[in-house]
Amino acid sequence: MDFGKVPAYKLDEIDFSLPENHSDTDIILNGLKSLNKKPELFIGCAKWGRKEWIGKIYPPSAKEKDFVNYYVRQFNTIELNATHYRIPSESTVEKWKLNADENFRFCPKFPQWISHIKRLKNCESETINFIDSVKRFGINLGTCFLQLPPDFSPTKSEILENYINSLPNNLSFCIEFRHEDWFRESDEVNYIFRALNNKGIGTVITDTAGRRDCVHMRLTSGFAFIRFVGNSLHESDFRRINNWAERIKKWLCSGLRTVYFMIHMHDEKDSPELTLYAIRQFNKICKLNLREPVFYG
Repeated sequence: MDFGKVPAYKLDEIDFSLPENHSDTDIILNGLKSLNKKPELFIGCAKWGRKEWIGKIYPPSAKEKDFVNYYVRQFNTIELNATHYRIPSESTVEKWKLNADENFRFCPKFPQWISHIKRLKNCESETINFIDSVKRFGINLGTCFLQLPPDFSPTKSEILENYINSLPNNLSFCIEFRHEDWFRESDEVNYIFRALNNKGIGTVITDTAGRRDCVHMRLTSGFAFIRFVGNSLHESDFRRINNWAERIKKWLCSGLRTVYFMIHMHDEKDSPELTLYAIRQFNKICKLNLREPVFYG
């Protein structure tokens, strides 16, 4: 994932501290305090198809066709980027979820044909096909996330509103904004965030070095979806994870009950190590009991 990538020598110059909650987030959390539900934290990587993980979190004898079977035994979620490029068939979905237990969550990304090519217009059939496909995950379906193109600004608010209103109410969705103007207060921005809240659709918080505005801390639903982009196990990666563990602890204590935390790297070979560190920190600070991945090497 190259979004927000900066040269390594600049990392020490960046302020990685997390902003305070947006006022909307405090309102959301206050409305959740009465819920009597055990907190759920799902943490995983962006993909499972990494040959560099053979001998690391996959056994030395692992074949590429079996990577998904090993992955679902190591983590409890996956940011399913594969669906961004192709809508999976029924047999493919069945294969992917075959060895996943009831606590595992697949979080499929909307197809690029919908988000980046048709740009949310005249894509009814593609959306129906995508929804019909991911519904086959059943209890293993987490939230589906729609990544907007970098040039999709608040001037396109009407298009976005029409699209989200077409989505079914019985599935979970969240939106990732990338255009800078989504992180500046305006009538269009506030209108869309209220529309997301009314629809129960979440917002993606993207924590990456070169785009600190994307760490907007503005929740619109009863769950949080964080895309964390590390920098090849740079010292700052671990401090940032610690900061997130403290923030998530506060959110859980304030009533939030579901968190998805997806770990990316510009070089994904190191993702398992940082994910293990994050799981240990979340367990320690948030008083959770998340399963740790087992390393072979």
